[in-house]
Amino acid sequence: LHYQGRKDHQIKLHGQRIELGEIERCLLNITSISACVVMKWKGDYLVAYVQSSHTNEEQLHQHCQSHLPPHMIPSIFIILEKLPLNQNGKIDRKQLPSPHFSSIHLTNTIELLLPTNDIEVSIHCIWCDILKQNQISIDTNIFTIGGHSLLMMQLFHRYKIEFHLELNSLSITRASFAQERIYLDEQIRFSSNKITMNNMYVIPLLYRISSMNDHVSITRLHHAFQSVIIKHNILRTALYVDTNGHIIQHCLDANTNLIGDIKSYGSTILDIHNDDDRHMNEIIAEILNQADLFDLSKGRVICFHILRHYHQSHDSISCENDDLLTENDHILISIHHAMFDGASASVFLRDLSLVYQSHDSLSMDKNALNYIDYSVHEHIMDMSLSHEFWHSQLEGYNLECSLSLPVDRQRSSTDQRSGVACIAEITFDNEICTSFLNYASSHHLTLFQLGLSIFYVFLFKLTHGQADLCISSINANRYRSELVNMIGMFVSTLPHRVELDPHWSFDEVVKYVQEKCLSILEHSHYPLQHILGDNQLNQSHVLFLETMFDFITVSKDIGHLSLNDTNLEQVPLEQAAEVAKFDFSLTFVYNPLSENKRLSCCFICSQDLFEKSTISQIAQRFQYMFEQVFQIKSSNILLVDTSSSINKLSFILPEEAEEMELVVFRRLESIVNE
Repeated sequence: LHYQGRKDHQIKLHGQRIELGEIERCLLNITSISACVVMKWKGDYLVAYVQSSHTNEEQLHQHCQSHLPPHMIPSIFIILEKLPLNQNGKIDRKQLPSPHFSSIHLTNTIELLLPTNDIEVSIHCIWCDILKQNQISIDTNIFTIGGHSLLMMQLFHRYKIEFHLELNSLSITRASFAQERIYLDEQIRFSSNKITMNNMYVIPLLYRISSMNDHVSITRLHHAFQSVIIKHNILRTALYVDTNGHIIQHCLDANTNLIGDIKSYGSTILDIHNDDDRHMNEIIAEILNQADLFDLSKGRVICFHILRHYHQSHDSISCENDDLLTENDHILISIHHAMFDGASASVFLRDLSLVYQSHDSLSMDKNALNYIDYSVHEHIMDMSLSHEFWHSQLEGYNLECSLSLPVDRQRSSTDQRSGVACIAEITFDNEICTSFLNYASSHHLTLFQLGLSIFYVFLFKLTHGQADLCISSINANRYRSELVNMIGMFVSTLPHRVELDPHWSFDEVVKYVQEKCLSILEHSHYPLQHILGDNQLNQSHVLFLETMFDFITVSKDIGHLSLNDTNLEQVPLEQAAEVAKFDFSLTFVYNPLSENKRLSCCFICSQDLFEKSTISQIAQRFQYMFEQVFQIKSSNILLVDTSSSINKLSFILPEEAEEMELVVFRRLESIVNE
């Protein structure tokens, strides 16, 4: 056995997984160092604390440079006569002094070179501002003080402003890998379904005014909507294919006719004369299926509808009051998935609420990165380690092999999909939900990892013992702090391959799946296009992409929208709005805000392959197996022993078992009578 270091001292920095113990061992090879600890500081820097009285920072830096890759070299070395210890004699990390980056180049006799002309002074000020330092020597390598490619984008923005460079120079570039994937899928795989389903990749956000202590002004809401679009240029970005066959994104200027187009097109008020929910659902479905809802080539990627309940009394309402919304009126925001993902919703709603309440436009941060900067960064990243990882993950797997699912029809000879869905929803009771949550907590699992584990076991049963399983799942892919508050499409679709042992217990499967998920997380930024290209595959011919798993935890941030003293609550859309983007998919939803429907899941499968009755029975089998695993016997003890083989989990429904017993009994009775 070789000790690799503690798992809790593994970190991710600038997209790279780093074992801090490896850096510490490298430094301890220097004979003058008796103790050492390396820590991540404020998410961007590696700081090394060393116990020594006969070394200096330059020697330490040169030693690391000779033995470690660049991303593992600490930005600053703090030399102490003695490292602080706790009562157990271990290094007390909480007592270590905070690094002072402003003095980093003034210690250890390293000469500080100051700027000598106006341009150098301007650049020096920009560096100090972005890197949060008081002084930086002009001969400093930016990567030794925490620099990375996204930070370089911030510097680029500031240079454009400071030196009056062309401000539109980064308005056109290659689409991100996620945008390319969505664009191609919609244009190619689902191009034949435009008659019945126009918008495969629409993200709808529907909100109902639930309580109001103040009026909601349509004019102010419209202004807030425009302000958010002006701030987030991804919401006014066009996608098209250039003459070289590349998918291009073009951020349209907010000062052009685009905003005028938004005024006439993006905000629409619909008066609903019928209070029936079914009638409103039909209107929403009609809106979401409009052929001209979006136009990617013109940057029309977001729409805003107000669904206002019309009453006879409106005839006598003044024009002034006609600008106001009342309780139970609805707001529908529709955004194209190529420009928006689930994590973008909270950013969008926060800014919409902020600008509505302030009566003003949103302030623009000069240092803030835009989605287009992320796209450039993504295309220049060094992904060689991730390339090797994904090669090893899929090595030996037959990528042209499909899961042996109980389909009713074979796929057509073309690559086209109708998108028509067969849907079966399951709602688990609170006791099962609590048991599921407790199992995840006691085994230190995420809900995604536990849900995925049970899905793998189910597929193992459904495919009659197929143990080498490869399905797809999605990852938020916001792997840096700079991406958290950005609107855009970041989600990556990745293969998740497991090789199950039929003799494993459920506990062993869970542990195996957890380790697999953690390893994938380190390389989630590697685009699906590269994975397919490395294996000479085309996006429309990949069978593992047709089985999808997802786990959604409903966030408080998007469950409610506040406009001054008026509260709006999110309204779930009817299942009729669902489309089948995959042949066979399972999505869990955990809603901690709900009282009666905290944990549910939904099978959304393609009607091209399955009958509704088949999916309904599959869902029943899944629910039965799920409840076997998480059913409580007594005193929080599970009914099924999760340490026993997964082979023992029953796939046969109770009524089927009774029928089989009855058939056997009748046969025995017949034999006896003979």
